[in-house]
Amino acid sequence: MKLSRIAALAAVSALCLPALALADTPAGSNSGWSGSGEFGLANATGNTKSLNADAKLKLAYEDDIWKDAFFLDANRAKSNVKVPIVQDGVTVGESNSYETTANHYDLGGSVGYKFNPRAYLIGAARYDHDDFAPNRWQEVASIGFGYILLKDARNELSVEAGPGYKRYQPQTYTVVDTTVTPPVVTTVVPPKQNEAIGRALVNYKLALTDSTSLQETLLAEVGSENKYYQNDVGVAVAMTKTLALKVAYENRYNSNIVPGTKHMDSLFTTNLVYNFGAK
Repeated sequence: MKLSRIAALAAVSALCLPALALADTPAGSNSGWSGSGEFGLANATGNTKSLNADAKLKLAYEDDIWKDAFFLDANRAKSNVKVPIVQDGVTVGESNSYETTANHYDLGGSVGYKFNPRAYLIGAARYDHDDFAPNRWQEVASIGFGYILLKDARNELSVEAGPGYKRYQPQTYTVVDTTVTPPVVTTVVPPKQNEAIGRALVNYKLALTDSTSLQETLLAEVGSENKYYQNDVGVAVAMTKTLALKVAYENRYNSNIVPGTKHMDSLFTTNLVYNFGAK
């Protein structure tokens, strides 16, 4: 039994796993691989200047024994922003500057071993990096149980739950002491955190029409120190067998934040999608 694949996911990078799963497939057989790539771009010049790029890659493999999934998401934005001019800790004015305003990427994967067509053991890992979120980076590994609650011609609803372990680095921030003259600016680098967590994932797919589909995914990683929730909902309209247009809305929430950050980050995207692989 190849249950070692699940342990390997928690120990090594998830990017290595597609090669492992493909190696287990007999030559000449239908591998069961499928996936999609998304890309969106917005660029403005003239009186205002901004650039926003969003990209996603998803891979999935499924046969009678294995149920695997891998992903890579990236979002980057630059725009004109007003930057304060500070002298001796005092703001004396502001200037326009073309600055990076978003820089986020998230990658990971999961390996599922099926007990039957609906129930499976799941091992999952992900890495999240965000220059502007409350946590600069997060590393999560977990193991658990998954079950497909509903699956028919139009609907598919699955849930996963189990224990895990999380490491994360809170964002660096500054503190200004205005009780002295001139004010003293101190850069604070919080220590890395780690804790045991409970992980849950709910995934729902709905075929609205022959050409339109909806998918919503809710991820919860809950520990005693920090609670992280992420909800992704998207509607895709197929133009051909492989090309689609997709509108998506993503929310990411951290319960613990550092000064200068907010609990919630939201992202709205309109992307072109290319679907490939087994259907």
